[in-house]
Amino acid sequence: MRLPYVADPPPTDTPEEAEILARVQARRAPNGLLPLDRALLHSFPVANGWNSFLGAIRQRTSLSDVIRELVISRVAILNGALFEWEQHSPLLSQAGLSDTALQVVGDVDADIDAKVAEGVFSAAEGAVLRYTDAVTKTVTVPEVIFAAVKERFSDREVVEITATAAAYNCVSRFLVALDVGEKNM
Repeated sequence: MRLPYVADPPPTDTPEEAEILARVQARRAPNGLLPLDRALLHSFPVANGWNSFLGAIRQRTSLSDVIRELVISRVAILNGALFEWEQHSPLLSQAGLSDTALQVVGDVDADIDAKVAEGVFSAAEGAVLRYTDAVTKTVTVPEVIFAAVKERFSDREVVEITATAAAYNCVSRFLVALDVGEKNM
């Protein structure tokens, strides 16, 4: 980490900071604070917003675990956020993705279309991976890629897939810029 981590738990100076810390700790329970939290808690207001937003992305969307973790893990690989990959790729396996598919997610040069044709991914998973690649690599999403996602997911799910990709692009950029977890540079 390019800055020192805050203590675990960090000292609080106000009741509001104590409430923020309690919310972050509750979201991480029973495992305790992550290095990411110990970086964010240099700024209690930022940690509070982050915790609320990422909590919604991780725990309150309608996306299946596989779709959510596909997006998060793919963003991590594309942006070189190894700490993020190590946190989320096991969740992708737990959600039922095969080892072969996990290896493809971890390959920035993977031919997603070929892997869908081979049956490594479903058409919906392939559409989400292509969409995540576009959101992450170029920000703009070609109409053909958007249409493939829209064909397979509801409007709500399209918003949630997009928000997940956008949020985890933010996460990965924070992790890499500060070298959180000492694995990203």
